[in-house]
Amino acid sequence: MAAKSILNKSSLTFLETYLNNASPTGYESNGQKIWMEYLKPYVDTFITDTYGSAVGVINPDAKYRVVIEGHSDEISWYVNYITDNGLIYVIRNGGSDHQIAPSKRVNIHTKKGIVKGVFGWPAIHTRNRGKEESASLHNIFIDCGCSTKAEVEKLGVHVGCVITYPDEFMILNGNKFVCRAIDNRMGGFMIAEVARLLKENKKKLPFGLYITNSVQEEIGLRGAEMITNTIKPNVAIITDVTHDSSTPMIEKKIEGDLQIGKGPVIAYAPAIHNTLRDLIIDAAEANKIPFQRSAISRATGTDTDAFAYSNGGVPSALISLPLRYMHTTVEMVHREDVENVIKLIYESLLKIENNDTFSYFK
Repeated sequence: MAAKSILNKSSLTFLETYLNNASPTGYESNGQKIWMEYLKPYVDTFITDTYGSAVGVINPDAKYRVVIEGHSDEISWYVNYITDNGLIYVIRNGGSDHQIAPSKRVNIHTKKGIVKGVFGWPAIHTRNRGKEESASLHNIFIDCGCSTKAEVEKLGVHVGCVITYPDEFMILNGNKFVCRAIDNRMGGFMIAEVARLLKENKKKLPFGLYITNSVQEEIGLRGAEMITNTIKPNVAIITDVTHDSSTPMIEKKIEGDLQIGKGPVIAYAPAIHNTLRDLIIDAAEANKIPFQRSAISRATGTDTDAFAYSNGGVPSALISLPLRYMHTTVEMVHREDVENVIKLIYESLLKIENNDTFSYFK
């Protein structure tokens, strides 16, 4: 018999609302409001900073501080240049993939509201078949139905407007969650669910727990760099996504052998504190939570690095959610992996609780 799901109807409603909301890097505030509203019953107070990172705190007066963290921003585009005949050229805001852009619908965010547009592309009949030009950052463009620059500007569109995709949440085959921005609003969802479980199970932690949803990860871990100096944690457990390597065109000898449905991924890397990682593995094994391992050369490329190398060094670990099709509009994860990441963070916190002092991490 399958284990009972830890996700309830309210959880899934929140997840769908949270994923469907646009929260591009630098413009995360609406998503943070949704996240904080959901988290409110499960925490004692909130911390926010000037750039929008949000932290729900349990036991704010405790001596020791433990962070569980995800990041809230999604990749997007900026309006960079408007031609005289009303076409829009773009630059990246984060690691947006130019190859998926042609024929995609877009939302251009303006002070007047959302302006609809499409990434245009020449018809197959008109392209030079002998020397076809591939989509690149230099030739993709947005058409919002205008014939002049003045028409575009009248809609409220100007250089610097941010652009997102409208693709929304769906479930495939009953157990695959699909959406844009699963990287990494799913992280924000999972840490919120940890807080919910602690509250519902009446767990009293002897340390302060800082449920942290950082901004601006996609352009260099900037939100985490700021908020870790505000919190000054003693321990940090980060969650983000990592690549499922079981689909075509991915080399396992380079990316490792990871697959959705086989459990959370525990990282090995210089920024990972060995003792904390071993504690997490012990928690997984003791609670029969399936997990996978990954080795990462140099930087993890996640907010783990920002926490680990802050404040003179913070013992940090990374629990990743395997994901297919990263930085596309059809990012895909397995429901069981989502639940097992939540369980693993939850059980790891309880295992930290059972250690006498935080000198365990020195």
